[in-house]
Amino acid sequence: MKNFLAGFPPYDKLKKEMQGRAVPAYREVNGHIHTPYSFSAFSDMEKIFSMAREENIALLGINDFYVADGYDAFHKGCVANKIFPLFNIEFIGLMKEEQQNGVRINDPNNPGRIYFSGKGLDYPFHTKWLQKRELKKVIKESQQQMKAMIISLNNLIQKENPSLALSYESIRKRYAHDLVRERHLAKAVKNLALESYNSPEEQLHFLEALYGGKKSKTGLSNSAALENEIRSNLLKSGGAAFVEEDEKSFLELKKIIKIIINAGGIPCYPVLLDDPNGKFTEFEGDYEKLFQSLNRLGIECIELIPGRNDHSILKNFVEFFHNKGFIITFGTEHNTPELIPLTITARGSAPLDESLKRISWEGACVIAAHQYLREDGRQGYVLPDGTHSKDQKQDLINLGQLVIEYFLKK
Repeated sequence: MKNFLAGFPPYDKLKKEMQGRAVPAYREVNGHIHTPYSFSAFSDMEKIFSMAREENIALLGINDFYVADGYDAFHKGCVANKIFPLFNIEFIGLMKEEQQNGVRINDPNNPGRIYFSGKGLDYPFHTKWLQKRELKKVIKESQQQMKAMIISLNNLIQKENPSLALSYESIRKRYAHDLVRERHLAKAVKNLALESYNSPEEQLHFLEALYGGKKSKTGLSNSAALENEIRSNLLKSGGAAFVEEDEKSFLELKKIIKIIINAGGIPCYPVLLDDPNGKFTEFEGDYEKLFQSLNRLGIECIELIPGRNDHSILKNFVEFFHNKGFIITFGTEHNTPELIPLTITARGSAPLDESLKRISWEGACVIAAHQYLREDGRQGYVLPDGTHSKDQKQDLINLGQLVIEYFLKK
């Protein structure tokens, strides 16, 4: 499909056309959502756009794991609904030195494992042949893990009922697009129980048998909570059907960054920040050390999922990195079964203050400007060698706002 930005006027003409038009101080933005093309709370793509319209979301960023398969549908839906699309991607990588030293990065349970995003990739998606091959290899390894976990699940299931079984192909066809993830497995187990037994007592007994006799804490009334419980009891580390990923399932961070840059994107570190007990990972606990670590890696873009953070901690952290000149974006993920609003809030549904909304808006404007410049055949925020200049950030904020307002008002 042709990028919607291809029909936009060049910068000088754009600036002239927008001259004198009133623009808001900020708009509502959500720069990180997963879609059904990886795993998502959304039943289908249209649900995303209907919610965004209802909540007056002006910009959305697709952020699926490993794949850009949803880009076409996302692009089409955003343009049809007057929502500015940001094209992102997410990886799970490995930092071996941190793993050896027991340092948790932004995965609270697995030292050395790192979630990492690319922002503002070119659309249509592309990357170099070698990176494409590496991506396919990682995806293949992840699917091998899913197949092994399905075998483990079937061993548990058939001890309880030999007539029942799950299959990779049926799960992929019914619940996923191409990429099967462990949350799809949890949904499949839940539905197997509900569809194979008539009474709630039998359904719950079946699940508790898979848990090894452990009683369910959620029961059957809350579907999303039940899927989370199944995942926690069976599919996470220590669970009876858990199969550990092969190290070949993870790319080194340097390779991930290279894939993102070659695909036209901005490397971006997703910050976990505080948990409900106010604790941080070793990598993130000292803001200054985190800044130095990211600086050494050439990363000057971060994103947060404020719904999992205390508002005051979030604000202090964001202001620290904003003063350092970082691009900062916010999102909701929506990669769990719970269908929460798209409007971003802090933990406990605490509304973000205007300062945080402005900072998030500025970050989205930089990414929008980057996409516009790339589509125009010009250099965006990141140079081919991965370097960039902080001096251009304000210019990109101004350009991005013009590009977004032109799109929304034309």
